[in-house]
Amino acid sequence: MKITVIGAGAIGGNLAAKLSTAGHDVQVADARGAEAVRAEVLESGARAADLADAVQGRDVIVLSIPFGVAGQLADLFASVPDETVVIDTSNYYPGMLSEPIEAVDNGQVESVYTAELLGRPVVKAWNAALAETQRTKGVPAGTPGRLAIPVAGDSEEARKVAMSLVDDTGFDPYDAGTLADSWRQQPNSPAYCTELTLDEMPAALAAADRAKDAAIRDSLPERIAALGANPTVDDVVEMNRAAHR
Repeated sequence: MKITVIGAGAIGGNLAAKLSTAGHDVQVADARGAEAVRAEVLESGARAADLADAVQGRDVIVLSIPFGVAGQLADLFASVPDETVVIDTSNYYPGMLSEPIEAVDNGQVESVYTAELLGRPVVKAWNAALAETQRTKGVPAGTPGRLAIPVAGDSEEARKVAMSLVDDTGFDPYDAGTLADSWRQQPNSPAYCTELTLDEMPAALAAADRAKDAAIRDSLPERIAALGANPTVDDVVEMNRAAHR
């Protein structure tokens, strides 16, 4: 497929590399310009592109940008065909990674808010796994213990496309339903960054509690500090799991 990844940070850069390795035609765009894309992101064959050019003629656009800034791309996306699948990987961390957003604090689902800012439907995927999990723990389909990533979206066809790409990055895709249900994979739900298998994912999504999960999310600075210097990815995963015991 022809794929553009907007954002070349930890998750966007990893997705660009993995999807390129899987055989897709991948472009990477960054708001700071093509020169801002790190060389290691392009080692697997992805190409850096200017933002204005990168959204034209593509099958899929992956948004790996800070939560709450999608509105800055609304004019750019006005010319993107309706059939282009747009995937949102962002997460809301008020007071940590973004300013508080009243609509989301009052209950609007994160990716529903992003879709409104962007002016078009999105699919939620790759948000519920740590960047380091995504970089190091993807394995071929059928491997025992393969980790799962939930995918939510209103279009069944778009959701299936996103699920196929999740599979290409080394994880079992789990159909998590509509975008309105994607709050169940937001920070810090039981399904969020806890490294679950396909069999474990349904119960974790069902156990989500919006008020409790938001409180766990907001306690992240204190919980991270308690891990000490240089926590490993396994330390962080165990911290997230422990918050729900």
